[in-house]
Amino acid sequence: MLEPEFWVAVAFVIFCGIVWKAGGFDQIINGLDRRGERVRRELEEARRLREEAAALLAGYQKRRGEAEREAEAIVANARAEAERAAAEGHARLNDFVARRTKAAEAKIAQAEAQAAAEVRAAAAEAAVRVSETILREKVTGDAAQDLIRRSLGDIRTRLRA
Repeated sequence: MLEPEFWVAVAFVIFCGIVWKAGGFDQIINGLDRRGERVRRELEEARRLREEAAALLAGYQKRRGEAEREAEAIVANARAEAERAAAEGHARLNDFVARRTKAAEAKIAQAEAQAAAEVRAAAAEAAVRVSETILREKVTGDAAQDLIRRSLGDIRTRLRA
């Protein structure tokens, strides 16, 4: 009984009795209950925040999916529009080339016709001069001059036609 551990145990029991009598255990229990209630509220708040974050994440994922689908649709529409514009441009270019070719062919045909007419006219003029020279050398007199004029007029008219 004279050992210090014994007296420490006795003092502890007396201390616990005084604390119990003064209501200290009720305060400790109430403090622990308040602390447990606060921890429970914090856990509820954390659970609520986690659910809210999960809902926000799901909403953002849904919006991202919609945005990706919309972007794919925009890209597909842009490709289709570009292909259509390219086809339209190609068709316009082909039409332009065809019109220009046709116009060039018409100008060439006109130039050929004009050149042929000029060649015929030059040939007719040369033939008239040659005929006039030959007839002047062989035919003489007023009647001959009259014949030459009429014949040359007929030749010019027929060759130009």
